[in-house]
Amino acid sequence: MKHIFIRSFFYITLAVSICTHALSHAAVKLPGFFGDHMVLQQESEILVWGWCAPDEKVRVTLDGNEATTTGDSTGTWRVTLPAMRASTEPFTLRVEGTNTLEINDVLIGEVWLCSGQSNMEWTVDRSTNHDAEITAADYPLIRHMKVARRSSTTPLDDIEADWTVCSPQVAGSYTAAGYFMARTLHEELGVPVGLINSSWGGTRVEPWTPPVGFENVPKLQSIYQSVIGRTPGTEQYQTTLQQFIHSNKAWNQQAEISLTEKQAVKPSPNYPQELKAFTSHQDPTMLYNGMIHALVGFPIRGAIWYQGESNHAEGMLYFEKKKALIEGWRSLWGQGDFPFYYVQIAPFQYGNEDGTVLARFWEAQAAVQQLPNTGMVVINDIATLDNIHPPNKQDVGNRLAMLALKNNYGRTDIVADSPEFDSLQVAGEKLVVTFKNTGGDLITRDGKPPNHFEIIGPGVHNFLPAQAEIDGDTVVLSAEGVDAPTAFRFAWDKSAEPNLTGGTGLPVGACRAGEVPDYLSRHSLGQEYKLVYELDLNELENPIHYSIDQSDDISDFDRIGYLVELESSAYGNQALFVSMDAFTDDIKKIAVPQFSADASFQQSVENVESYSTVPSLIHKSIEGNIEFWSNNYAPNNTSKVPGASDSLYDIGDSIAKPLNGYGSMQVHNTKGKQTLFALNHWGMGQAADLGIGNSPGATRDWTFTKNAGDYSSKRLRIYVRPTTRAQ
Repeated sequence: MKHIFIRSFFYITLAVSICTHALSHAAVKLPGFFGDHMVLQQESEILVWGWCAPDEKVRVTLDGNEATTTGDSTGTWRVTLPAMRASTEPFTLRVEGTNTLEINDVLIGEVWLCSGQSNMEWTVDRSTNHDAEITAADYPLIRHMKVARRSSTTPLDDIEADWTVCSPQVAGSYTAAGYFMARTLHEELGVPVGLINSSWGGTRVEPWTPPVGFENVPKLQSIYQSVIGRTPGTEQYQTTLQQFIHSNKAWNQQAEISLTEKQAVKPSPNYPQELKAFTSHQDPTMLYNGMIHALVGFPIRGAIWYQGESNHAEGMLYFEKKKALIEGWRSLWGQGDFPFYYVQIAPFQYGNEDGTVLARFWEAQAAVQQLPNTGMVVINDIATLDNIHPPNKQDVGNRLAMLALKNNYGRTDIVADSPEFDSLQVAGEKLVVTFKNTGGDLITRDGKPPNHFEIIGPGVHNFLPAQAEIDGDTVVLSAEGVDAPTAFRFAWDKSAEPNLTGGTGLPVGACRAGEVPDYLSRHSLGQEYKLVYELDLNELENPIHYSIDQSDDISDFDRIGYLVELESSAYGNQALFVSMDAFTDDIKKIAVPQFSADASFQQSVENVESYSTVPSLIHKSIEGNIEFWSNNYAPNNTSKVPGASDSLYDIGDSIAKPLNGYGSMQVHNTKGKQTLFALNHWGMGQAADLGIGNSPGATRDWTFTKNAGDYSSKRLRIYVRPTTRAQ
């Protein structure tokens, strides 16, 4: 019922907005983007709508087709005209009510929505060879409309935007990626093409996403709750506001008494932050409300998208956000799974940032192709490492057009997709990587052996550059010092501009596969240990779900080990394995001490052994203690942990209520006054506290750092050493 109410509320809000709009315009009116030179989508029913006086009769005609209706009580109207085939002949759309509107030079053809951030907003006049491109831009059957930058806390029902006819006088201001796509489509299909350019430089994906998109993606529920919590009329908003009103009344009553009795007054309750409306155009739904919502229902062939730079440090979480955007738009448009093609962002330096951050983002972008009727353009061959805006938008637009021609316009002879990883085989001291969509044998752009391949195996501390040989649609990899390779990665760095392409010349995108040995395997540690739990810390949520949970398979053990592996631009690649004598015989209580586990430990641990890549950590003569609990906690050292501070969150803190609170999972070296590792406030996901060694901030045990999102990769593995009778 809650979901039905939320959807109903947004529709009611829109209806009220439209009603207000209509009553202020008694004459018949169309949305502002219905204008001269517009393009209507061919082979789709033509929807026309607008505003008028209640009960006003409205008649719409287009090329002999006619529809009539009457304005409803809110002063809105809507008609449907039959689908039409593409035509280069211009038509007039006529709307008659108490007044008459005429939209002239209307074409029927292909309409594409172009959205994203600056690389979509990037114009023809800033692209490669721009002077010649503008001079040649005499394509009167290509039309373009630019939606003005506008954010809004509520869905807006109208957009004012003009359609222009492509000519050398105006083409320089067009979205370059969209224009070069449109030019290819027009030349190949011979039909008019209309571009709706709704883009804004520097923007994240969240503001373009409608509420229903967040609602239907489980991993984005915190964003969805934040949105509806700020939406007047929802259950969450009404409840929170009612509680605030009640608190304010109580405070006012007490203040009146204090005033009369001349007593001190406590500060009044603060207005709840969760009720405050979003203010930034970067906040969730703000650009959907202001720049997309009014377009919903206007028939389109599909959408193209060029965005990601502003979300590039989020890894696989971006896949969830793109899923919300795409499926949210599709559900509201009501056109099924319309095509959605997008551009994988180009290699770029991003300052001192760890080079694998961008590689993991490319992996997330590639994963979006799991969604139906989507396709990705790879552009690592046309990057400009010192410029986040590669000026070669011709190839970008052409590759987008190839995807559309193959998948939507029947050109099955075209190879439109870049080669993709297909399978991995281990062949002794070599790895054989097979690719699909190669369009013939793999080649390199420069005729040299493929570059940017790396491999790793047991006993090898890090990935090593590989010698690569092409064999048809496979690449055979080997490296000196890697006798038993188990995994590879390709183009796994922000500056990678690999030379490998398919037979069509389309570049191969970053990829990886295989089993990367963990820190234990690479350093011959822990052969006696058995893995019990594995947790991808990029997937932190409440409650926690382990990717591996073998706790039911083990009954007796005498030691416990924790392996933490982190990668970030701030701290580099870090790993820690710390083991100790078992502090409990309940294997369910050695994991993250969430409230449901009923696990609480603040005690010393014996025979601690620690191995780490962090030079500052002490690995000998360790006197260990653990602080595992789901509670809140305070910095005062009530347990008298040796060397702990009474005022600083460090190796010794005190448990506080509530029981299901902040949460601490910390292992310490009390003699060295060092935190070995800490995972706190795990219910906050990417805003959890996480680190190896002492935090460089105001606390020593990472409390309140909210830094989990700083790591591009983060994993916790928990081991035990089974006793003889359990083996």
